[in-house]
Amino acid sequence: MENLKILYTDKHITVCVKPPLLLSQQDAKGSPDMLKVLFEQTGIEHKPVHRLDFGVGGVMVYAKTDVAASKLSAAIQDKTFQKEYLAVTCGRPTENEGVYKDLLFKDSSKNKSFVVDKMRKGVKEASLEYRLLDTKEHEKLGVLSLVWVKLHTGRTHQIRVQFASRKTALYGDGKYGSRISDKRTALWSYALTFLHPVSRKPLSFCEIPDNCFPWELFDISTAENTTVLKG
Repeated sequence: MENLKILYTDKHITVCVKPPLLLSQQDAKGSPDMLKVLFEQTGIEHKPVHRLDFGVGGVMVYAKTDVAASKLSAAIQDKTFQKEYLAVTCGRPTENEGVYKDLLFKDSSKNKSFVVDKMRKGVKEASLEYRLLDTKEHEKLGVLSLVWVKLHTGRTHQIRVQFASRKTALYGDGKYGSRISDKRTALWSYALTFLHPVSRKPLSFCEIPDNCFPWELFDISTAENTTVLKG
């Protein structure tokens, strides 16, 4: 496969772009994954600190040392590590912007999360904010919407299940209700903002998705100049 796009690297971390259809880290089957590709490309072993689903692409950071990994993981836990996404939904959110708060239960046997109505064992609170950037009417697929999302929590399949529960499943996400099922889910890790784990320097990285369907329906280069995407 082609080399990964590296946005930043030093002796502590590497910030790179994960392509869809590549695992974030190793699985039991020994499938190709980001750690293997990074090692082949750089000759350096990296450590995962966060994940993206198999069908999702975008900006990720990997640690090169245990210290960097520990500090980045702590930043994710204390919510000083900010994650922003772009998504294409089937249908249009009811409001142009808002906050989604839900209780999510992860069924590990099905590798699927569900919105539930009360707290119980295995249930966690989930929160995100979103803003509608654009909508398009597709002659075969109906209304598709480009949405900016910022996570407040990091639950399994959180964005996918929270939008799907409101009848706006992500395009291609057959697992959560999209009538078009594609290995590539229309969800993209657009930006990461965090403090360098050693120098504590503020860092921010962003990358827009490749110009392929359904992203090509929207002028994301123009959307990138909006207040939301400039942060």
